[in-house]
Amino acid sequence: MVDIYVGQENTHWILHEKLLCHRSRFFRNIFYNKEGSKNHAFGLPDEDDAPFQLFVGWLYSTAVPTPREEKDLAPLFDLYLMGEKWEMKRLVVDVLDTVRAWYHDTDTWPGLRRVQYVYANTAAESAMRQLLVSCVARMLVLGEGMPAHWEKALRRNGQLAVDIILCVQKWHFEPENVPDAREESVVPIVEEAENKVEIKREQEENGDGDEEEGEEEEEEVQQDGEEGGQEEEKEEGEAQQEDGEEEHEGAEQEEEES
Repeated sequence: MVDIYVGQENTHWILHEKLLCHRSRFFRNIFYNKEGSKNHAFGLPDEDDAPFQLFVGWLYSTAVPTPREEKDLAPLFDLYLMGEKWEMKRLVVDVLDTVRAWYHDTDTWPGLRRVQYVYANTAAESAMRQLLVSCVARMLVLGEGMPAHWEKALRRNGQLAVDIILCVQKWHFEPENVPDAREESVVPIVEEAENKVEIKREQEENGDGDEEEGEEEEEEVQQDGEEGGQEEEKEEGEAQQEDGEEEHEGAEQEEEES
């Protein structure tokens, strides 16, 4: 048995050494070093408890839990990263297939934040990158227009944009199914450009209007706050005056009784 300590809280796990080393080259190198001596404990301070618990479950059952909703994918992506770091091909394949099946069965596509998370934590040759990019490429090619948040992300992340183009090239479209701008009229291109300019102008005008409305609302809030503060001060003053009168009357009454 070996001792594994996970996270900043050093959550203690006791795992079967042979099973762990059989599954992972990374752990074989940890617990069986070149000098022939053996380690019996190892720390993983950068890992989180939830995905590591999934890892332990997979280690003893080779089963990856099926996500019920989109948020359940988060620990699976972390589990996948463990598979890559610890050189566990079987785990990588199992998680990839679970993620693929979920997007297929729910008829949805990877969200931008999931793609960005994977890109921030994997290398260019990552299998998860390729899976997500393939899904996103199909979504963008078959969709109507470019979602604003994706357009903004692709402008900032050139590598993601290049990966999508490379993915589309692998599809090998038949030439007759791809529009050829050299054979068509340029008028639609000009009209589309003019339309984009007009939309951009309207957005800028609406944006200025929104800022003005926001400033007006902020001024109203400040005015309400000032008026509310004045009313509170007035009420406090009246209350203090009433308290003073009551104390004065009480003092007079005590003098009369004495």
